[in-house]
Amino acid sequence: MPEAPKNDTASEYVVVDKSKIALEFIENVTSNADEVQKKVLGEILSRSSHVEYLQRYDLKGRTDRETFKKVIPVITYEDLQPDINRIANGDTSPILCGQPISEFLTSSGTSAGERKIMPTIEEELNRRSLLYSLLMPVMNEYVPDLDKGKGMYFLFIKSEAKTPSGLVARPVLTSYYKSSHFKNRPYDPYTNYTSPNETILCSDSYQSMYSQLLCGLYQNKEVLRVGAVFASGFIRAIRFLEKHWTFLCNDIRNGTIDSQITDPSVREAVLKIVKPNPKLADFIQEECSKDSWKGIITRLWPNTKYIDVIVTGTMSQYIPTLNYYSNGLPLVCTMYASSECYFGLNLKPLCDPSEVSYTLIPTMAYFEFLPAHRNNGVSAKPKSLSEKERKELVDLVDVKLGQEYELIVTTYAGLYRYRVGDVLRVTGFKNKAPQFSFVCRKNVVLSIDSDKTDEVELQNAVINAVNHLVPFDSSLVEYTSYADTSTIPGHYVLYWELRHDGTTPIPPSVFEDCCLTMEESLNSVYRQGRVSDKSIGPLEIKIVESGTFDKLMDYAISRGASINQYKTPRCVKFEPIVELMNSRVVSSYFSPKCPKWIVGLQQWRNQS
Repeated sequence: MPEAPKNDTASEYVVVDKSKIALEFIENVTSNADEVQKKVLGEILSRSSHVEYLQRYDLKGRTDRETFKKVIPVITYEDLQPDINRIANGDTSPILCGQPISEFLTSSGTSAGERKIMPTIEEELNRRSLLYSLLMPVMNEYVPDLDKGKGMYFLFIKSEAKTPSGLVARPVLTSYYKSSHFKNRPYDPYTNYTSPNETILCSDSYQSMYSQLLCGLYQNKEVLRVGAVFASGFIRAIRFLEKHWTFLCNDIRNGTIDSQITDPSVREAVLKIVKPNPKLADFIQEECSKDSWKGIITRLWPNTKYIDVIVTGTMSQYIPTLNYYSNGLPLVCTMYASSECYFGLNLKPLCDPSEVSYTLIPTMAYFEFLPAHRNNGVSAKPKSLSEKERKELVDLVDVKLGQEYELIVTTYAGLYRYRVGDVLRVTGFKNKAPQFSFVCRKNVVLSIDSDKTDEVELQNAVINAVNHLVPFDSSLVEYTSYADTSTIPGHYVLYWELRHDGTTPIPPSVFEDCCLTMEESLNSVYRQGRVSDKSIGPLEIKIVESGTFDKLMDYAISRGASINQYKTPRCVKFEPIVELMNSRVVSSYFSPKCPKWIVGLQQWRNQS
């Protein structure tokens, strides 16, 4: 990364001017939210008026909201998958979008166990870059002088695959980091990172993590903010430091880079930064050798003002660990985005994680909202909307304070009235634009990192696993699950209560086979996290005493649950319940090895 210009008053004016323009943009689009939304929908529909999908529903080139809502259905990924597969298999006719599809973005959500792939266009990179450009002007309103130092962010690329069409399929952040928008970005003090591009773009996760940590430690006094995309990723970096700090100290002491880092471009980039610094190496060694790692972030990077990570949704489980390592530094969630679309940003970034709200930026896409009626039941997939539900859909400016809604988007890249799957709650308004807190991802019961396992998938995995118990005349009475993040990386825990009618004891190896079968049955995002990303630990099955789930029901009823409506929860999170389950564990077993996972998407591998 280029260093900041010295005494360049003109560049300071440019930064101030850019920040002012960004804040004025936010003010303008939120003050005119409905007019902007109307314009966005008109642009999307006029650009793609000739595409097959819109012609299929007889839109006839109309761009008004009324006709659009009347004739275009609300859909899920499964509804759109045949059209997406045609594009992936090489059909270049305008099926979904008037502009050429440039690549596919793989989602952390899955369909039939495989990652969803979202078509995108080159122009979307401009929209993503726009949202990124708004983050630091907002942040600087709350934490001044961030341009006087650097950010230590742990950013990584992930594996990608090619579809038969030749178009690449990869995660949205990998796409962005590999784009010219990121690699050739002009100097901006707010995007001045300790990690050289080469370390971020290294495909070997060990080499990437090691080299980014080495550069971050070497520049420790310049670091004003630290972060990663997800809280789990940042904690993984600290865990890596715990394991490898002696090697890192040695490199800082001697101005070298460990021999395990073999990527030539990474070595060259790092050695331009790291020079012999025995004094710094002694300091790091002293801090890392102490018995407690409490506050290690503020000890090693003393000028750090906040941690920039996602801690909403399932990531909230990592807040206590982050507080421990940081001595309670502010945890900042800056933006809300997905593979389908980048949505909005947090205009009050220093708020408590429990109060994070995102303002949807009206220029990003056309937004609609379906009132959410959550209950304890979980369906396999969203059903088609009834006529009553279609009439309940509301536009961005018509949502009601305190209400929960399912987010539906129409994008420039060819998604029309698409159900994202996120449930949001309206918490307030920025001018005429609503602000939302993230409530949950529909149907997800377990998540450690970017994985999302729903109840149906979990149930199928359990069914497959208990087949190993049949020869021993043993059966599963009841089960529940828990995302255990007390370990790094976190892992899935299954609590099983068994009925054993046989006389032969069940060997530990059989329960280990149950663990592995469950992992083999879970989706490709989970298996990638286990095999490639190392972001998820081995699955664990805990066998509990007979009668444990009766005790669980008694506890729920004592807290007001109806005995007539009680159903065993398929995932537990409430600490007293977790303590109850753990107090009745008689044995536990871990998956003995990683499940099978191969780079790429199964459907395309089958065709090759």
